[in-house]
Amino acid sequence: MSILITIIHIIVCLALILIVLLQTGKGANMGSLFGGGSSASLFGSGGASTFLTKATTIAAIIFMVTSLILTSTSGKKKEVSVIEKVKVMQTKDTKTETSAQAKQSDATNAETNNTK
Repeated sequence: MSILITIIHIIVCLALILIVLLQTGKGANMGSLFGGGSSASLFGSGGASTFLTKATTIAAIIFMVTSLILTSTSGKKKEVSVIEKVKVMQTKDTKTETSAQAKQSDATNAETNNTK
């Protein structure tokens, strides 16, 4: 689930960057930049600003939601430190050593009882 949300988040990030870069600055006219009128542009006259504004708003909302979801899911993971893992491994090793020693001592006790 978190992998899917991460992928969506990355795609929305890239889309948001592209949408913001496509927008014109204040006072700049994109149509005059390419030598033509703005009515012959891709989005029509004045259509680009409303389309890009709506696209920016939608992408920003999706970005915020995915950010919140990723933040909340990452906080719920229980992290175990390396030191605790080593302690657990050492206690398991000592338990197996003591059980192996106990089995060995039982075997030697049984042998000594059988020889008597």
